[in-house]
Amino acid sequence: MRLLLRLCAFLLLIPAAACVDHRDERPEIVVTTNILGDVVHSLVGSLAQVTVLMPPNADPHQFAVSARTAARIERAALLVHNGLGLEEGITRHVRAAEEHGVPTLAVGEQVDPIRYTGTDRPDPHFWTDPARMRRAAAVIADRVAGIADIDANAVRANADRYLAELDRLDGWMGEQLRTIVEPRRKLVTNHHVFGYLARRFGFDVLGAIIPGGATLASPSAADLADLAETVRTAGVPAIFADSSQPDRLARVLAEQAGVHVRVVALHSESLTDSGGDAPTYLAMMRANTAAIVCGLT
Repeated sequence: MRLLLRLCAFLLLIPAAACVDHRDERPEIVVTTNILGDVVHSLVGSLAQVTVLMPPNADPHQFAVSARTAARIERAALLVHNGLGLEEGITRHVRAAEEHGVPTLAVGEQVDPIRYTGTDRPDPHFWTDPARMRRAAAVIADRVAGIADIDANAVRANADRYLAELDRLDGWMGEQLRTIVEPRRKLVTNHHVFGYLARRFGFDVLGAIIPGGATLASPSAADLADLAETVRTAGVPAIFADSSQPDRLARVLAEQAGVHVRVVALHSESLTDSGGDAPTYLAMMRANTAAIVCGLT
């Protein structure tokens, strides 16, 4: 009995702080795509909570969120999204967050977007150009630095380091891609995703298997036949397909072209998990550059 009383007395002496709810009080930044999520992580570090909605190997065109996640978006200190029609499945949640007064940043609108060839639709795939991604990172850093309770000087120091990394990436990509001779600087992809890369580094985009900029459409037999003829005439040695999407159509096109055409996987719209070739944006662009050089030389 005496021992029990002593134990009770000891428990009463435990500081009240031990029972305090240790919730993370840092501001929360919600990011839609994992590519932009990686950039935000690089800029923010441990200064804020960063919630990335899109998991590895996801298709941003088809990705959707639960009602619980949508409610979390509406409590964010900042919502960072690609915009330009990329995240088709969560557009209404972005609009709802804006209506609730959540600060939002549509990054694609800030980087001088181009349009799909022959259309008035903006191309949202700006990250394939590292120079535009540099602009995007600078814009994100400016917005994050303005969030209350975040150390703006620390954000700017992180941004300086990351922008230097992007400059090195841009220079390295240019060096590698210049090794591809002019007649082979032609891209055929499973859908329109490399327009920015082509413009930055001097490639021709001959066509894409899936029409439009999304992955939700389907090509007709006539579309495939026309593109196969283009591939045959141009002597294209490789067709590039996103690693997270089935490459069946790319292989059908290769067969219809009637020549030896390889189907090469790229990480075009999503990062991989930590065990893959593209766990970060920098790693993704290096892996894609190596694959393009290998496929076209």
